[in-house]
Amino acid sequence: MEAEGPGGGARSLLTLYEISKILSGALNLEATLHDVLNVLGAYLDMRRGTIALASAESSDLSLVASIGLSLERAREGRGAYPLDVATRVHRTGMRVLVGNMWEDSRFTAYLEHGGVLESDKVAFVCVPIRAGESALGTLSVERWRDGPLDTTLDDDLRFLTMVANLVGQTVRLHRLVAADRRTLLADAARLEKRARAERAGRSQQERGPRFGEIVGRGPAMVAVLDKVRQVARTRAPVMLRGESGTGKEMIARALHKVSPRADKAFVGVNCAALPDTLLESELFGHDKGAFTGASGERKGRFEAADGGTLFLDEIGEISPTFQAKLLRVLQEGQFERLGSSKTRSVDVRIIAATNRNLEEAVSRGEFRADLYYRINVVTLVLPPLRERPEDIEPLARHFLERFNEENGDSLGFSDDAIALLSACAFPGNVRELENCVTRVATMVRGEVISAQDFSCREVGCLSATLGREIDGPTQAIGGLGAPTGVSNCGSCASGGGRPMPLSDDVMMGAGRSPNGAGAPLGTPPATPPPMAPPATPSASPASDDAAAGGVGAMDARHGDGGGVSGRLPERDRLVAAMEKSGWVQAKAARLLGLTPRQVGYALRRHDIPIKRL
Repeated sequence: MEAEGPGGGARSLLTLYEISKILSGALNLEATLHDVLNVLGAYLDMRRGTIALASAESSDLSLVASIGLSLERAREGRGAYPLDVATRVHRTGMRVLVGNMWEDSRFTAYLEHGGVLESDKVAFVCVPIRAGESALGTLSVERWRDGPLDTTLDDDLRFLTMVANLVGQTVRLHRLVAADRRTLLADAARLEKRARAERAGRSQQERGPRFGEIVGRGPAMVAVLDKVRQVARTRAPVMLRGESGTGKEMIARALHKVSPRADKAFVGVNCAALPDTLLESELFGHDKGAFTGASGERKGRFEAADGGTLFLDEIGEISPTFQAKLLRVLQEGQFERLGSSKTRSVDVRIIAATNRNLEEAVSRGEFRADLYYRINVVTLVLPPLRERPEDIEPLARHFLERFNEENGDSLGFSDDAIALLSACAFPGNVRELENCVTRVATMVRGEVISAQDFSCREVGCLSATLGREIDGPTQAIGGLGAPTGVSNCGSCASGGGRPMPLSDDVMMGAGRSPNGAGAPLGTPPATPPPMAPPATPSASPASDDAAAGGVGAMDARHGDGGGVSGRLPERDRLVAAMEKSGWVQAKAARLLGLTPRQVGYALRRHDIPIKRL
């Protein structure tokens, strides 16, 4: 064959070079294959050319590129491309060379509707497209032939086979890249789905019916948490009421965490821990030179909590003077730093907490009514631990688990230890329970904490002693008062492990129990005995005048026992008890129902000399 012929060496090399350039820059596979057919049409004088590829999932062929005939016409209609011929080539891997398509009945309909006369001679060449051992599709070419069949078609067959191999490598590369891309997209979609699920899970955990950081799922706490979720979505100020140790700050943090302000700061300040001057600087900040030692400007808690939540703990302890200063910023959202005349604005949600009776403080003029109404918009009352005994066991186990994690231990509770804890009233609430668990876990020698390991079974429960020594309606600083109807711990009472009833004046004077004297928890309310009106407390809390109703009232309620309320007996009764006990203070204390320390104080108070027998 001549070098200048369609299959000649120079022209064939030039054609392969152009095709390789097209395939090397391929991005869109179908457009690239169409360009390949255009090059073949220019250099081989083709009538028509087609490329059919099998999908990666099946072996069925479909036309992806065509010249001389649109893809729509080639795929459908009576004059459609004879795909059965290409399918045979694809499946067998054998090349097909037809010198005159009119002589093959498989092409009759195709030629009749393709504008080809019966006198026209059109040759058909079809070769498989392969990549290694894989058959990917077919490449077919139709050429006009004027003379008799010669070796030109054989050269075309070999040339098209080389072109088909180049196309096969490109197709395989595209499919590998597409498969990797699909894998990456699937992985990205899976990761995004997992991330959405985790975000939804966190949101559900934060806003759903459970608060993971709060232990206790009794009816009382469930009711509180339901109100927390309801209140959190608004901007309304919240007042947390409850005894000391009930977890007011934890509830405040939970309320902030599930509110729309969760991504902003939560700032807390204990109003009772600072005097007015320091509290004003702490809340409002100060400028340089505002007072001695103010070497620079400092932002206050209001500015630090801008956009978030400010928790004012023990708000009932602030002075009336500072109450007026606080009222303005709560009403207007504006304030001035100490030493500055510049007015600053903040957007802060206020959560206040107190264990005081603010209503009584307002009636006595100790707390401003307008400030009370400003902060007491939504009130959440936290129940004391004695009103939710079902939470004692999970709380105790939680504190013990935390102790184990912090100290590398593996302690556990026995059944009798849980029973002992569940029988306690815990006037110090959750804080006292935590301290109790930490104390016994620190001192225990074995791996299991039993009832005998608690201090109330050894040297006595100091919290119970404090509860018994509270004098009448007086409460210890911080809100610790006598529990309702029983001592702190039933196991450390004087009745052999039974709950020790408190006196009427302790229970009723503190306003903590509607039951009668000696009524344990769960006893129906009884009509309390008449009480003498309380006298004005004197400067000495241990004096006889400080006891409500005097000694006579105490004797009427407690007979000769001296009373367990902590009130001092009369001088004659004290002397008689000392005489009867041989002037042994411990024995006299047991006769009078007092502690040896109280008896010693009473002897000094009445200036009674101690006889030495």
